[in-house]
Amino acid sequence: MQDILTKAANIKLVIFDVDGVLTDGSLFIGDGGEEYKAFNSKDGHGLRMLQNGGVDIAIITGRVSNVVEHRVKELGIKYVYQGKREKLPAFKELLEHVNLKPEQIAYVGDDVVDLPVMCRVGLAICVQDGHHYVKKHAHWITEHGGGRGAARDVCELILEAQGKLDTMLHEYTV
Repeated sequence: MQDILTKAANIKLVIFDVDGVLTDGSLFIGDGGEEYKAFNSKDGHGLRMLQNGGVDIAIITGRVSNVVEHRVKELGIKYVYQGKREKLPAFKELLEHVNLKPEQIAYVGDDVVDLPVMCRVGLAICVQDGHHYVKKHAHWITEHGGGRGAARDVCELILEAQGKLDTMLHEYTV
């Protein structure tokens, strides 16, 4: 675990997949083709805490969804790449914008399409209910599943490793 905390202490940006990571992977499609997704509010608060702790957030997702666009605006996430079935080109484009080294970046995924990026970052994370092959390539596996607290697990791990979590949590009790 110390190796994971050391890696997490250096993270300046966390990239999240959406379906299966920020959601449980379920897709609800209405009769008119509207797409619905359920996001976990505790995950959302963790993302805000992470940003308040000085760590940027990015989204790289294979699907295009107005729901995702609404959620990222609500959370103030500025780096958003939708419709990227091949995620590596989006990762390379993001690297050009953020002026960070790959070892300063974490990626959170759940399926094999996430592996090309996961294999190139400093901290590769798989959600608890992710694909078994992805888990083999992850540095760390969350306690909770996608859309069920996994993102909060990631946020708190990084904040803890950077010595910020206790102070942030204490602010809620004063």
